[in-house]
Amino acid sequence: MDNFSAVIVAGGLNTRMGGNNKAFLTLGGKTIISRLISILEMYFDEILLVTKNPEDYSNYTKQVKIITDIYEARSSLTGIHAGIYHAKNFFSFVVPCDAPFIQPPLIKLLLDSITPESDVVIPHHDGYYEPLCAVYSKRCIEQIEYLISLGNYKIYNLFKVINLKTVEKDKLTESDPELISFFNVNTPDSLEAASRLIN
Repeated sequence: MDNFSAVIVAGGLNTRMGGNNKAFLTLGGKTIISRLISILEMYFDEILLVTKNPEDYSNYTKQVKIITDIYEARSSLTGIHAGIYHAKNFFSFVVPCDAPFIQPPLIKLLLDSITPESDVVIPHHDGYYEPLCAVYSKRCIEQIEYLISLGNYKIYNLFKVINLKTVEKDKLTESDPELISFFNVNTPDSLEAASRLIN
């Protein structure tokens, strides 16, 4: 998919994992970040990884472009901003570093759902948005920078000021019946659950 970039947001303090970097947790003999990259590189010719600690990912520089946040504040919004700012393509698929089960058909669904006027294409199910499994356009950059200038780091406030296109549950489950793409490994319990899903 040479018209789209992929952005992995690898921020966070990993406090619920005892300070261990979630990206390097192992499932089925592979780190989560390796599993994620292997999925994304099948579909995207550019993969960017946003981190405040680029030295941690030195082993991955042949597979991904390592970039750092432009703004000092640690938040998902600043990670998204850095990713779409540096991406060569107008649209970027954004995913967190702790999502080992992203389903390729769901990625394709989101990309196929883009229209020329879309600023963000986002999954929406059971009353929730999935802001870290969504497509963002470069038109979001200016709006994100404005929110950051106000000290407002909530992604949901971005959705109020851009053209948001949702992909609803009935469509999502056609591509990912169990919605496993949205499974994040961010606690010891979720790591144990992920291990059971692998086995």
